[in-house]
Amino acid sequence: MTTLTLLGADGVVTRTDLVESSGYARPQAPLRSRVAYAAAHVVPVVWADNTPGQPADIDWDSTLAFRRNVYSWGLGVADAMDTAQRNMGLDAAATRELIARSAQVAREEGGSVVVGVNTDHVDAPSISIGEVVDAYKQQLHFTEEQGAGPVLMASRHLARTASSADDYVRVYGSVLQSATTPVILHWLGTAFDPQLAGYFGSDDWRAASETLLRIIDENPGRVAGVKMSLLNADSEVAVRERLPEEVRMFTGDDFNYVGLIGGADVPDAVQPQRDPGSSRQHSDALLGAFAAITPVASAAIQALDAGDPQRYLDILGPTEPLSRQVFAAPTFYYKTGVAFLAWLNGHQPAFQMVGGLHSARSLPHLSRIVELANTARALERPDLAASRWHALLTLNGVDA
Repeated sequence: MTTLTLLGADGVVTRTDLVESSGYARPQAPLRSRVAYAAAHVVPVVWADNTPGQPADIDWDSTLAFRRNVYSWGLGVADAMDTAQRNMGLDAAATRELIARSAQVAREEGGSVVVGVNTDHVDAPSISIGEVVDAYKQQLHFTEEQGAGPVLMASRHLARTASSADDYVRVYGSVLQSATTPVILHWLGTAFDPQLAGYFGSDDWRAASETLLRIIDENPGRVAGVKMSLLNADSEVAVRERLPEEVRMFTGDDFNYVGLIGGADVPDAVQPQRDPGSSRQHSDALLGAFAAITPVASAAIQALDAGDPQRYLDILGPTEPLSRQVFAAPTFYYKTGVAFLAWLNGHQPAFQMVGGLHSARSLPHLSRIVELANTARALERPDLAASRWHALLTLNGVDA
């Protein structure tokens, strides 16, 4: 197969050449220049009741095989986070099982895994500040028991209950002091979850960042890193340059990661103004986008390891338009694009998602993902991807 059929928003069918496989090779040694995690998704049982509101019925073989594939490319796995449909189809029981199983796979593969810690197992929509702390601690201690690194996610309960920045300082301080290992703090913006408006006590990122930095300063040695997912590169750099030396910045910016990860090592990449005197000149990565483009991300970091910034830019640069399409508004439906690419690349048997979320994007939107993935060499097996995509078009009455 040498061509791809594409479907425009106006219903017009066009065709483009299918790009050959990239030929990227798995690393022969651990990646050195950056720490990178791919935020992984979950695969449902094909014949399960994958409809809105139903409990998640996970295809564990496919779900865990996907994580093993990520490890084989030298990346770590970030699990049970928003990419895995936390608060969008992944229920509390499935979350606990996912964390336990994923931690076991990490041990077997010798890989690094971090997992989301939240308060979402509590059904009541509103709870007290003390109950928020208790809920966080319950998930934190379970995560620690499994041997996974904790990522303290933004809590909808806390966003509803907190009346000031001091409430965030109190909650996070109490949870951090009970942790037995340093944690990653996750700042998730409203593009990903509108219910998190005003998180850290303000709608203004500058004021909110002061609260975040205060939490870190008041809990020395308790924070391993910060994952910022505001889709605002300026805010990430501003916070990054003020972090203590032992605290990493993990970019969660799926719109601007090429320059943020490249930093001073890749001066030709588009990125915000940096303070040349700062010791923090790049971000590490914890990205849903890297679950969609794992081989490409690995190849780009391998290029950095080899001291070749131009090859890094040539490899990773074309993926940013793809990621922007996957994460296009409404951004919280980006998980559909991640699962779609996993299906195209042969990592799951069907284009299905828990909670029926595979229906959250239109065919023209998916067509644009196919087009950009083709350009970015993110189709791992181009002939398979084309065959599956054309079958989906045919199923929907489009002549492919």
